[in-house]
Amino acid sequence: MATPETRRLLELVVAGIGGEPREGQQRMVDVVADAMSDGTHALVQAGTGTGKSVGYLVPAISHVQAGGGAVVVATATLALQHQLVSRDLPAVNAALTEAGEQSVDFAVLKGRSNYLCLQRLNDPADAGGDQLEFDSGLAGGAAGQGRLEADAARVREWSETTVEGDRDELGEIDSRVWRSFSVSARECVGAAKCAFGTECFAESARSRAAEADIVVTNHALLALHAVEQIPLLPDHDVVVVDEGHELVDRATSAVTSELGPNQVTRALTGARRLVSVESAELVDQAATGLSDALFNLDGRLKELPESLRSALASVRDATSAVLSELSGSGAESDPDATARKARVRSAVEDIHDTAADVLAAGDESVVWVSRGSLGRYPALYVAPLSMAGPLRAGLLSESSVVVTSATLTLGGDFGYVGRGLGLLDEDRDSSSPGGWSAVDVGSPFDFAKQGILYVAADLPRPGRDGPSPEALAAMVDLVVAAGGRSLVLYSSWRGVEAAAERLADAPQLQVLVQRRGDAVGPLVRRFAEDPTSVLVGTMSLWQGVDVSGDSCILVVIDRIPFPRPDDPLLQARADKVAASGGNGFVSVSVPKAALLLAQGAGRLIRSPHDRGVVAVLDSRLARSGYGAALLRSMPPLWLTTRRDVAIGALERLAAAATTGAAR
Repeated sequence: MATPETRRLLELVVAGIGGEPREGQQRMVDVVADAMSDGTHALVQAGTGTGKSVGYLVPAISHVQAGGGAVVVATATLALQHQLVSRDLPAVNAALTEAGEQSVDFAVLKGRSNYLCLQRLNDPADAGGDQLEFDSGLAGGAAGQGRLEADAARVREWSETTVEGDRDELGEIDSRVWRSFSVSARECVGAAKCAFGTECFAESARSRAAEADIVVTNHALLALHAVEQIPLLPDHDVVVVDEGHELVDRATSAVTSELGPNQVTRALTGARRLVSVESAELVDQAATGLSDALFNLDGRLKELPESLRSALASVRDATSAVLSELSGSGAESDPDATARKARVRSAVEDIHDTAADVLAAGDESVVWVSRGSLGRYPALYVAPLSMAGPLRAGLLSESSVVVTSATLTLGGDFGYVGRGLGLLDEDRDSSSPGGWSAVDVGSPFDFAKQGILYVAADLPRPGRDGPSPEALAAMVDLVVAAGGRSLVLYSSWRGVEAAAERLADAPQLQVLVQRRGDAVGPLVRRFAEDPTSVLVGTMSLWQGVDVSGDSCILVVIDRIPFPRPDDPLLQARADKVAASGGNGFVSVSVPKAALLLAQGAGRLIRSPHDRGVVAVLDSRLARSGYGAALLRSMPPLWLTTRRDVAIGALERLAAAATTGAAR
């Protein structure tokens, strides 16, 4: 049970922000406060409307004010990170100040590569030019080069006014351009050796974070700090993981290593002027050998072909020779030259270490080749088979960890998420060392009265060739009945394109279509501002979209979002389950689909006043054996398989919205 002081702070904050007491939020505060004070761990499923952010921020503040260490809050999305530092934490501080209480110091911290590097910006021998020139061949010819140069000019103009040097201030920027103006933690020469060390944006952010009581960061940075043992975060004794259902996937991505001929050639471009001709030629030959070895490979590699093993050994040995020369060369008196050398060494070390890791990969690693997008060479990847062990050793053993989300259970069971995080043994239901608790605090919303779940049991089973004509027709009927006001979610770009084409013929609808590379934020804002618009998009819109009221009375989901069957990591995890006598599909693919399906359905009811329909155009949800398990993991909306019922409800809601808008 939370201390009286924590409960008192909660009452002050809720009153100060104009809220009302919520039973679920109070339960959450109790569980989180207990975990923080006891040094244990907690899983908290907090449904929409709980006030989840306040539910963990108040115990965090109480923990700090009672003499505890700093609290790190890690999110999966930039949207939530921005919400915390620009809305939630300032509102909590204002409420505390108004009540005569001490406010809390907070800061946001991102990876070093998210900040503009002043040394690269101002180095006349580099200044971003080498990288842009090298990559221009893949950028669509002269037009592509022009876009790169325009983005580079925009960075330079922005650099003269920015205070924090944060990439997100720029909006959309080509990643190749940004890479030429930034450095990773490994590439950085360090503030003491850099001519711009006292002005460094990344160092300033780290300094602010070191003094803060609450540090807001992202899952990737947390994973690199905890799993890779790279000291990126300031000292802390509590970690809160919001959007916790995403942590395993985000952590896996953060620690996945990539190796391809392009990377080797890029590293060699910087190294040529620093090493002997003989060493440079060895690396060049190794890059060619790697390209040849990867040429006919694609997908997961259960064993390394001998040609690839030989090529990787050549890459490892050639880069080892380069590293020896770089280490043996004399110290540089020019700070810019020192920084350039550090970047070269880092790039070569990455290649050397990844080649060595792939060669040494065992049963607990997954290796695969991906051919990527058009115009890219194939690349080799290596990732951990499971994150449970690394998270248990690097995160759970070091701090009290609170993991929260609106979707942490499958049919009320925390086991799947608990095993993925390392809280439960992967092969048994016994707990790992260290106590932990799990609680579902529910939601204040009455989902069965506020919304309908329509499952289209009469439609053909979805195929691989995109949505069927019948499914597209059903989607259009539903959207027209809603008068727009619809979020239409597809699991593939092919589906988005087919839906956009069909909706283009629908009368009086403003159709907003997500395109590859589009920033989600502006699209969602346009959707929210035009109550009769339709937003059609793919996976990035399944989570984090928060549009309440008459702008969204219909959420259409095209199919159960099973992961791709050729995903190498999921293949390997399913094979491991099957080798133990289990069902890989049920144990791996169904849980991932259930969490994402619940997130997609959760876009509908965002406030106590919202009403609407979630329509799932996949008959398997009603007909298959696993459909019941998926339904148990979704918000408890009123269920029907009758399309006329769903359309009638939408027509009534649309009429009411139109009447209300006309008043």
